[in-house]
Amino acid sequence: MIVHPTPSQTTLSDPPAMATPVPSRTYEDVASLQALRARRWYVVMGVMILLTCGAMVGCLQFGAHRLTMAETWSALTFSSAGTENVANVIIWDIRFPRILMGLFVGASLAITGAALQALVRNPLADPYVLGISSGAALGATIGLALGLGAIVGGFGLPLFAFIGGGLSIVLVYGIAASQGQLPMHQLLLAGVIVNAVCSALMMFVTSILNPASLYRVVLWLMGTLNAPSIPILIGIGVCLLIAIVLFLRESQALNLLAIGEDAARSLGVDSVRVQRTVFLVSAVLTGAVVSVSGMIGFVGMVIPHLVRILCGADHRLLLPVSALGGGILLMVADTVARTVVAPAEIPVGVITALIGGPFFIYLLMTRKYRFFA
Repeated sequence: MIVHPTPSQTTLSDPPAMATPVPSRTYEDVASLQALRARRWYVVMGVMILLTCGAMVGCLQFGAHRLTMAETWSALTFSSAGTENVANVIIWDIRFPRILMGLFVGASLAITGAALQALVRNPLADPYVLGISSGAALGATIGLALGLGAIVGGFGLPLFAFIGGGLSIVLVYGIAASQGQLPMHQLLLAGVIVNAVCSALMMFVTSILNPASLYRVVLWLMGTLNAPSIPILIGIGVCLLIAIVLFLRESQALNLLAIGEDAARSLGVDSVRVQRTVFLVSAVLTGAVVSVSGMIGFVGMVIPHLVRILCGADHRLLLPVSALGGGILLMVADTVARTVVAPAEIPVGVITALIGGPFFIYLLMTRKYRFFA
């Protein structure tokens, strides 16, 4: 006799119970969260832009000759009488180009440092870790030793520095990518090797320089923003703008690479392409900046850490905020450098080192900071 199962009985052949459908409000919550993040991005960027503009106006007032806020505002709005007004000359011919150079150089170093720290997953990485700066310094030293610093309309020193940085880029990349890939540990080791070789050659060249040329080399190595020309400002500004666009295109990939290369690759990230793009953009931008400003340390290391503490580790926000923060830091540091012992000047690299050193000591002492948190 065949026994038919009752409706209350369950057999193994019965289909599994259907999963509970996801309520529509879940998707609404996701959209709301994305809108909240977008609003946060705009708010943070708006605040940083206002701080940058405020820092620029404040820095215009200080120097060997102190200007009042009224004089500064009159010069900025072209409401002061005559173009030969003292405030006009001081602001537009002397201070504004220098402050703009500080903004561009600081932004370049900071955004490059943030990108490299994610790329190599090393909190101590900065724009100089690739050995580009040593190559640029060697090029500048050789140019001065040969007496060619004033050629090409006075652009000889930046030109030789950029050539030296470019050759070091080729050398580092050739060593690191010898097997067709670009492993990060090999990139760091190649940077260390090139850095050591260029430093040794630079010490040899400086040992045979005359005192005047040696003084120029030492001053350049300590970092300076003195008397930037309009073509140099335009060149650095264009390089920075292109780098920001390329870095922001890779910001989501950098978020995943910061977690781990294997995890990023499993999520569809072309890690080799991202690594090559970030490396080449960082190297070219660093070479361009070092060729005109010399060695200015700690900006590319301090600012990304500070921004991570304040805004988190999302590179979609971290990169642009780091750029503005680096510009603010270097503008303020340069203002301090040309004001403290006016009319003499302190190399701006000394000021950034005095700021960056205590900051990292504080981080190490408190131990409240996690790099990829």
